[in-house]
Amino acid sequence: MAATTTTKKPVMLIGIDESEYAIGALEWTLNHFFSSTINPPLFKLILLHAKPIPEIYLDISGPGILDQNLKNKAGNIMKKAKEICATRSVCDVEFEVEEGDARNVLCEGVNKYGASMLVVGSHGYGAIKRALLGSVSDYCAHHAQCTVIIVKPKPHT
Repeated sequence: MAATTTTKKPVMLIGIDESEYAIGALEWTLNHFFSSTINPPLFKLILLHAKPIPEIYLDISGPGILDQNLKNKAGNIMKKAKEICATRSVCDVEFEVEEGDARNVLCEGVNKYGASMLVVGSHGYGAIKRALLGSVSDYCAHHAQCTVIIVKPKPHT
């Protein structure tokens, strides 16, 4: 009797937020790696949203945390991502939300989920703006322990 071996699919992690750049990266990835011509898909797909750490405020009733809007925003982002995946018949997807700075969440997510590839969108900032504001894609390209694909924005026509 021959032993059967099951091979585990490599994991592709996509950083997702409400920006057109992240949505563009998701659509690009689905078109290039999860099209109907690639059946079954070569990768297990995980979409990861980095939810900012809630702010603490102080008013006359005492301290509080502004977290509900962040939870609602994360839910809306994941709902939109699920709809995009469903329209392309990509059903085997995990949707995760982790709290923290996007740079750290994505790089830690690579290790946590065992990703062999990370996909992020790029805002297309120039060097000066990127240096001042910081760049999630640049940080991930230098620190993630896997291959990183940075999807540039479509040129506006």
